[in-house]
Amino acid sequence: MIKSATLDFLKDLAKNNNREWFQDNKPRYEEAKENVIAFTGELLKELKKADPSFNADIEPKKCIMRIYRDIRFSLNKTPYKNNFGISKLLSGTKTDEIGYYVQIQPGNSFAGGGYWMPQAEHLKAIRQEIDYNASGLREIIDEPHFVKLFGDFRSQEQLKSIPRGYDANGENIDLLKLKSFAAIHQFTDEEIMKPNSPKLVAGVLGSIYPLTVFLNNAIA
Repeated sequence: MIKSATLDFLKDLAKNNNREWFQDNKPRYEEAKENVIAFTGELLKELKKADPSFNADIEPKKCIMRIYRDIRFSLNKTPYKNNFGISKLLSGTKTDEIGYYVQIQPGNSFAGGGYWMPQAEHLKAIRQEIDYNASGLREIIDEPHFVKLFGDFRSQEQLKSIPRGYDANGENIDLLKLKSFAAIHQFTDEEIMKPNSPKLVAGVLGSIYPLTVFLNNAIA
């Protein structure tokens, strides 16, 4: 589980996002990071149960994203992120971009998965699969439990124009115009601090597994 001390550190970091404060509180950061690594270790075990294609052999610490921000091209010059990101949670073997992501942040923790902003070649392949088998995708995203967890899949950012080669009045244009194919579920601080939170998060991500199968098949 995520400890209250970890969230407290992130809250304080958000108020004091500067190098001097961070260095003075480096022990708190290290303690929070170790907590997130331990949480990730449990999450990997649970996620393997939810997604048979998931590679749980990765070291938990290698899943933790750097807390240091790249500020070279940003107007926001604060040096640190206000969250811990857990990535490299891949589903299947077709690409290193289809999988899951977890963010730990006070008031903004979430778990998500799918394919965020596919590269052009993969986006073309996914659209072709939708054109051929839209019912397969609709069966996944319109399933009541999926909708309860993730809301309306079609509410993601869409193209303003019609994708080249497709009919503007086609019955599947709502799916073909999507720029991303990802599902996200928010967690409260109370949920993320529960003793069974790794299992809880893995259960949510497991509900995205059928979507990752569809996407992996599309780009195969």
